[in-house]
Amino acid sequence: MNTDTAEAALYPALEPFAQQRLPVGGGHAIHVEESGHPGGFPALFLHGGPGSQTRPLHRRFFDPGFYRIVLADQRGCGRSVPPGRTEENTTAHLVADIEAVRERLGLGRILLFGGSWGAALALAYASTHPDRVAAMVLRGVFLGTRAEVDWYLGGLGRLVPQAWQALARGEGGSDLLTRYHALVSQGDAAAAQRWVAYEDAVMALDSGQPALIGGQDENGALARARIQLHYLAHECFLAPGELDSKLARLCRIPVLIVQGARDLVCPPRTALELAERLAHAELRLVEGGGHSAARPEMAQALRRATDELRGRLPALAAP
Repeated sequence: MNTDTAEAALYPALEPFAQQRLPVGGGHAIHVEESGHPGGFPALFLHGGPGSQTRPLHRRFFDPGFYRIVLADQRGCGRSVPPGRTEENTTAHLVADIEAVRERLGLGRILLFGGSWGAALALAYASTHPDRVAAMVLRGVFLGTRAEVDWYLGGLGRLVPQAWQALARGEGGSDLLTRYHALVSQGDAAAAQRWVAYEDAVMALDSGQPALIGGQDENGALARARIQLHYLAHECFLAPGELDSKLARLCRIPVLIVQGARDLVCPPRTALELAERLAHAELRLVEGGGHSAARPEMAQALRRATDELRGRLPALAAP
């Protein structure tokens, strides 16, 4: 990700005022950091993937004079330990981890900010704990459905033919996900590198930059691919239609959906359908915006969303 593209659109770089590794069970300890205003309104950033991680850029979507900015790497991801661990690592565990972070930090109602897989996780948490969520900002909506995964491995592959050919190795077919899940679960580092290279090529489609080849070390690629394949091979640990069936629980939560009109990874249709089903959702379709939050069009729209919520959040947080 080229963070320089968002420099003018986001708040200045800042450092955390607190960091910790929070034990959450199953041998996992997740990295949690806080920045911004220690007494500010809590905003929790949920990263994408599955298998990605938080980055310094993610602090900068929020006004540091108003928000207490909380970033957390999900189980097995980033600076959480152990890296790539899939045991006791499901969506239900991640939802429980968000609640553990909220309780450990003594937070009341929170603003959830989630992009791509982070949007699905935000919806999963909010539908489980609607009384804990004051508002949500969702980007590049992904709901973890089989159709979305098929698009990721099928339709998008036609747009990055070289990366697809390197991934499929002349085979392809509907069992590609199953095959890579097995290979990476067994520690096949070369397979992990091919999987990560394909993801990087897909994510570069709307970034305006070429995909980074070999940009991650072997262990990092293996951990990242292991987590992502673990989730995708298990339908993101969501029953068919599970998120849709619980949307009524979010009827009182304001939701700003910031969706790139040119998003190829998570096309706008899903965001449009979600906005129609949420009572207090506002869809902001960003012309020229794609999937990457680091592009100036999306970065500006996302900062605007968190800025606009500043005047509403204290009242929304009241019981």
